[in-house]
Amino acid sequence: MPTTVTTRRRPTAALLGRQERRVLHAVGCGLRDDEIAAALAVSEDAVAGHLARILVKLGLRDRAAAIVHAFDCGLVMPGCGPRPQAAGPVLRAAGGPKAEISVLGPLEVRRGGRTLDPGHLRQQAVLAALALCTGRSVSQQELLDGVWGMEPPVTNVVPVYIYRLRKKLRLGDGGPDPLIEHGRCGYRLAAGGVEVDVARMEALVTEAGAADRAGETAEAVRLCSRALELFRGEPLAGLPGPFAELERLRLTERRIAVVQRKSQWQLRLGRHSEAVAELSAFFAAHPLNESVAAMLMRALYRDGRQADAVAVFARTRRRLADDLGVRPGRLLRLTYRMILCGDEAGLGAITP
Repeated sequence: MPTTVTTRRRPTAALLGRQERRVLHAVGCGLRDDEIAAALAVSEDAVAGHLARILVKLGLRDRAAAIVHAFDCGLVMPGCGPRPQAAGPVLRAAGGPKAEISVLGPLEVRRGGRTLDPGHLRQQAVLAALALCTGRSVSQQELLDGVWGMEPPVTNVVPVYIYRLRKKLRLGDGGPDPLIEHGRCGYRLAAGGVEVDVARMEALVTEAGAADRAGETAEAVRLCSRALELFRGEPLAGLPGPFAELERLRLTERRIAVVQRKSQWQLRLGRHSEAVAELSAFFAAHPLNESVAAMLMRALYRDGRQADAVAVFARTRRRLADDLGVRPGRLLRLTYRMILCGDEAGLGAITP
């Protein structure tokens, strides 16, 4: 994510008079001028006048910006009534069941047993950025840079996307539980309100390492399997922007590292065929990854398939030459030589 750029804070609703705050609240709730006039027992002209002064005082462009500001300053929350005591941003944990956000594949959002629609791809990319930056605020500038890169939108659509995401993530019962909070430094997911599959995956990998150190290698393999099951395809599949692209690469490499770790433990347990099956699938998907090829060669050799291990080296060498114009690296060459020499001890000491 690019370096945070400090943005100027807008004036808060504290600058408004009592009637102006009531009008802004009604506008934030989506009421028309005639509906606001009826609710406040004033004329439509009076409502229009109040709204004009609100826009000037808060430095807002139009009614849509006023709606977004009403949510950002905490005056209105999805499904919640008036909150006259809120003069500025209010941060609090979301109530109700947690939202489950999955990024280890196409973006998916579930809450309360229902699958929610996070909107179009750019809006999904904004949510994914917040999900992968859990625990800290993300500024508007970071989101603009991370989702749009060198081609930012003509207008600042980030607050609009945040407003839409808040509505989409809210439970249908209208509970006052905003999952996206706004503070001085930007936007963040509510503490304790969201579970992200990446965090669950990392927790399982950590548990697997602890199990291995305790001498429970079979349990370590099982925990790695559970971590890998969370991947549902290419991470952040189809999402645009530099942030999604970098995270796609990082999470793909992380997945490969977990597969290799699991395979090492499988080989230690003598479960050679299992390691071969999983590594073969990964090698087919990542034919230019030399560490995967080397691990597959080790597994094949341990499974009594020396000729197949040598064939993997030949196939990888050919692909590297044809696609990248390079020779195999040291790890792959060393693994090849040890297999030819039948150096069991040397193969066991190689670390990808």
